[in-house]
Amino acid sequence: MKINRIDHVSINVNDLSAAKVFFLDLGLEVKAEWELEGEQLDRIVGLNNVKTACVGMGMPGGQAWIELVKFYSPPSEDISRPLANTLGIQHICFAVEDIEAIIERLKKKGTEIFSEIQQYEESYKLCYVRGPEGIILELAEKIG
Repeated sequence: MKINRIDHVSINVNDLSAAKVFFLDLGLEVKAEWELEGEQLDRIVGLNNVKTACVGMGMPGGQAWIELVKFYSPPSEDISRPLANTLGIQHICFAVEDIEAIIERLKKKGTEIFSEIQQYEESYKLCYVRGPEGIILELAEKIG
C-alpha cells in the first residue's frame, strides 16, 4: 500500500465565477467543469439533497488539481475568515516565477496582500495573498 500523489485540493466557494477568474489570472487553466446531484453524491459526501457545480483547475501539464465547488444545496454555514495561524488546512502554496509581477498584477485587481514580498534566507521570496471567499495562497519564488 502506498500513496502515489495528491490528486486534488477541494475549495468550497459561494461565488464560483469569481474564484475561477482569480485562479485563471494566476495562470491555472480549466481542466473540467461539471454539475453533480443525486443519491450517490449524497452518500459520498454524507449530506442530503446535494447539488453542486464544480470547476477543476490546474497548471498546464500538471497532474494535481484545485477543485472549486459551489454547493447549491444544502446551504453551508458561513464561518469567519481564517487567518494564517488558524487550525486546519489554511493555505495552498504555488511555486512561481517573477513574484513581483504577480503581486503587482494582484494588487491592481484589489487582491488582499498580507505583506510585502519577504525574502526567506537565501532560498525563497514569499508572499501571502487572500483571494475570493477568504482563500489564502502563499506564493513562493525560489532564489537562484
